[in-house]
Amino acid sequence: MFSPPSWRDTDIITTLKVPKTGGLPTTKVNVVRWLRQEGQSVKRGDAVVELETEKVNFELDSPVEGVVLEILTREGAEVPVGDPVCHIGQPGDAIPQN
Repeated sequence: MFSPPSWRDTDIITTLKVPKTGGLPTTKVNVVRWLRQEGQSVKRGDAVVELETEKVNFELDSPVEGVVLEILTREGAEVPVGDPVCHIGQPGDAIPQN
């Protein structure tokens, strides 16, 4: 008999992406510094990374509670708006493959 997987059988990974900044015509940001490292836990609302546009610096907060599984961009990198910067999940979760 087939039994569909329960929600606990699957990993739920959140991919943190560079957001559009309110009212600014920004197409890219610079990664200034990582405030959390791979393996460190985060709570919802914790600052994860500091980003910089031509006009402002801002911190990108975690939308979920979990662990930083993988950092996808290095400090000093230029990242287009909408691109992923890291994956957040639970310890042992499988990191998505591109």
